[in-house]
Amino acid sequence: MFAQINGTRIFYDIEGAGYVPQGAIMHQKPVCFVLHGGPGGDHTTFKPALTPLSEKMQLVYIDNRGSGLSDRGPQSSYTLENNTSDLEELRQQLGLEKIVLLGHSYGGMVALRFAIEYPQSVSSLLLLTTSPSYKFIERAKQFIREKGTTEQKRMANILWQGAFESQEQLIQYYEVMEPLYSYTYNRNPSKEELKRKEETLSRSNRNYQAINEGFGGFLRKYNVIKQLSSITCPTLIMAGRHDWITSVEESLVLAEKIPNNELVVFEGSSHSVFKDEYERFISVVSTFINKNLN
Repeated sequence: MFAQINGTRIFYDIEGAGYVPQGAIMHQKPVCFVLHGGPGGDHTTFKPALTPLSEKMQLVYIDNRGSGLSDRGPQSSYTLENNTSDLEELRQQLGLEKIVLLGHSYGGMVALRFAIEYPQSVSSLLLLTTSPSYKFIERAKQFIREKGTTEQKRMANILWQGAFESQEQLIQYYEVMEPLYSYTYNRNPSKEELKRKEETLSRSNRNYQAINEGFGGFLRKYNVIKQLSSITCPTLIMAGRHDWITSVEESLVLAEKIPNNELVVFEGSSHSVFKDEYERFISVVSTFINKNLN
């Protein structure tokens, strides 16, 4: 489905019923906007991983402007400000009241900005391996300097400079960096695993211009640390102990500054928690929802 929003066309998809029978009444489930990483990623990485959560919440998967199935536009329009205001406009168009935001990586940064700017529109935050400031980049650079291979250092430098030249080069980046993103990365995959990986790559529609705009521009100044104390809604903060790009220290800052939060560190995970510790991830989120949203 598509929505015409702020001069562009945004793709969204809905999973799960909004109202379900509960005894003599129809119970309205929380609505959760699912926000992908990048910048320049898309919603396909969440499917079908988040399907069990559709029993708890109605999931609205969203592709940021210029990403995934949403319309492309000028690179200069791929900003945190636009990504945030697009969500509020979509919330209003869908006739929703308060929403849950589940943000992974850059999606968590959008979720934080949204909760600060539109506190009346948020019921809860689910923050997965994300950061409150540009400082995550400096920590990630240090990690690569100390532990990266020669090829990983080369690809990371392209990321830091915001200098990807094509979709193909961006795909190459993720292939080279995959052992860092997933703690359970299999260096000797079976034919079936290779086939699944190829299918995943074929489904995704990343935008190298959007990631360039982020890492080559606005993420270098991104900082919401001083505003975190204004976030009063229940917040679940999830970190991967071995995360190389949004290190666990980033989540500790969030936990220190956001008043009403619960911090969970996944000891066997890197950045891709829902790949590394999938069952525990679903359990942690489901427990939090049951406790805070039902």
